[in-house]
Amino acid sequence: MTGLRMATPLLALSQGHSPASVGVLLALFALTQVFLALPAGRYADRHGLKRPVAFSVGSACLGAGLAMVFPVFPVLCASALLSGAAAGTALIALQRHVGRSAHDQVQLRKVFSWLALGPAISNFVGPFVAGLLIDHAGGQAGSELGFRVAFALLALLPLAAWWWVRTVQELPPAQVPAGQRAGTAWDLLQDQAFRRLLLMNWALSSCWDVHTFVVPILGHERGLSASVIGSILGGFAIAAMVVRLLLPLLAQHLREWLVVFLAMLSACVLFMAYPLMPGPWTMGACSVLLGLVLGSVQPMVMSMIHQLTPEHRHGQALGLRMMAINASSVMMPMIFGSLGAALGISALFWGVGVLVGGASRLPWLLGRDSFSERRQPGD
Repeated sequence: MTGLRMATPLLALSQGHSPASVGVLLALFALTQVFLALPAGRYADRHGLKRPVAFSVGSACLGAGLAMVFPVFPVLCASALLSGAAAGTALIALQRHVGRSAHDQVQLRKVFSWLALGPAISNFVGPFVAGLLIDHAGGQAGSELGFRVAFALLALLPLAAWWWVRTVQELPPAQVPAGQRAGTAWDLLQDQAFRRLLLMNWALSSCWDVHTFVVPILGHERGLSASVIGSILGGFAIAAMVVRLLLPLLAQHLREWLVVFLAMLSACVLFMAYPLMPGPWTMGACSVLLGLVLGSVQPMVMSMIHQLTPEHRHGQALGLRMMAINASSVMMPMIFGSLGAALGISALFWGVGVLVGGASRLPWLLGRDSFSERRQPGD
């Protein structure tokens, strides 16, 4: 999905489509996750890991395969829908499985830090390899053949996911405690701490969305090649991977809310500075720093979710989180595209910087009101 999310906007731009159209295309990667997240969470609660992943592999292969055979804008939109649905469904099932395998707070931080390496690696491999193939596989940089070859490789990658997950041992179904009803995902919104967590996660996901969306457009405006743009995005992914390698070693000494609070303040500063960077090297430096900052957040958020919700409702909570952030991701790229055309790309960076800086109060409130009550002596 990350390879398609970088390659399809470049193909659309090379075919003459506007930034607003590219915003619509990128929004479609999140659209199916809005509608499928809650059903996918309930499905994972009932069936575990392997069955949702199997469906996801088929959808992801089909999406990239269609883009390879028919590299035109309507089919690229269908590919975005299919690959987005696949990534979201598989991720919910995997996060639920890994969270249930942990036995305490420290282990939660560790396992989600290890798990977060997967998206970090994919955020490098997808854009970087796709960019190289687009520039070099067709004999001429940016040729249609180069895009087709890139889509062909991306269509094969999901098969590796199934190869690795096929031998994983399924966990027994979570039982509803006596005297409790199963409840619906919407019941979780009655918890103020969970609402704050969703709002905090939405602000952070906006940072990822604007970086993913704006960097290809900014690079295209400045005449950068696909491989350079892919390398800038890849630097972000490598930095996120490095910080996630370090987090398990530091898990004993971390506090989730404090890590997120400092990350949001740092992201605010970096987004304010990003559009002032004059060339690819300085853009890459900002991208790396953002990767270090934002890469530390997801394991902490996932740990917080598993502490705030009962075990038999983890799938629902993860589905609700994914639905919330992807509902935003559907709208935000279209808004980004319209604002970028009207106000310029710099305004998008500065607007998101203000947003994430203002939302930095949320993890502070969570740490003060919620997690302090859950800490045990020696945590």
